[in-house]
Amino acid sequence: MAFQFPMRAQSVGSSAFYAERVTEEPQPQTNHKNAQTTVTLVYQTNIIGYWRTVTILWCKNLMNYSLSVIINSMEGDSQYSCKIDLKPWHFWSKKGYKSFDVDGNPVDVYWDLRSAKFTTGPQPGSDYYVALVADEEVVLLLGDYKKKAYKRTKSRPALVEPLLFYKKENVFAKKSFATRAKFDERRKEHEIVVESSTNGLKDPEMWISMDGLVLVHIKNLQWKFRGNQTVVVDKQPVQVLWDVHDWLFASPGTGHGLFIFKPIAAESESDIEGSGHGADSDTSTGSRYDL
Repeated sequence: MAFQFPMRAQSVGSSAFYAERVTEEPQPQTNHKNAQTTVTLVYQTNIIGYWRTVTILWCKNLMNYSLSVIINSMEGDSQYSCKIDLKPWHFWSKKGYKSFDVDGNPVDVYWDLRSAKFTTGPQPGSDYYVALVADEEVVLLLGDYKKKAYKRTKSRPALVEPLLFYKKENVFAKKSFATRAKFDERRKEHEIVVESSTNGLKDPEMWISMDGLVLVHIKNLQWKFRGNQTVVVDKQPVQVLWDVHDWLFASPGTGHGLFIFKPIAAESESDIEGSGHGADSDTSTGSRYDL
């Protein structure tokens, strides 16, 4: 499942390049021993006076968790990375510190996940911090233990807030999937649920809900396995795109589904056709959802 967020125009030269880089993360495997779920977060962050792309990759498999921090060079032709293995039976690995060079400048990563609350995914939901520090400035801070992070790093908050512009999740062996995402940094998170019925005697269907309300309902999924639909979430138009061809036509247990939720520039309401919830069209009908 993929989520895309708006980008700062002055800091991104080619969106196609960054999309290509993000897809280099490990993909879920059908072998249960190697199967892993991943969450990729891509930020634009000011590091020592230059805008850079910082990728945070959380991974989980049957044996352990891992966290990778990847920073692009100023030219964008190379990457600098730092990987942290978080083995569940090694308590010491859940708190630590690492340093690596980025274009000749030291960048430090501090983390504390000893009390982190995990659900089914690889990314903790609360009670943790991961801090990226450069030139005595916390240029990127993840988690809710912000005071502890600043105390431990002895560094000042970022002068320019980092911007999350891409989130992607790969989930293994799920018929129903739930996650949370923001479509605007100034507003609250929304709960997104994707459910499907692809087995049985009835024609396959799919439902996409936000905050408990069905906004996309696709009947006859075998004919509408690819499509897109625009919904309005908290006055923000969001384009929902899906591709579940392999769910229906690949060998059992090997198919992947792709979902993209992409905020788009707000236009006049007349440009978004239709209203209400649970529209049955795969391409043309809009659904409105105002909070």
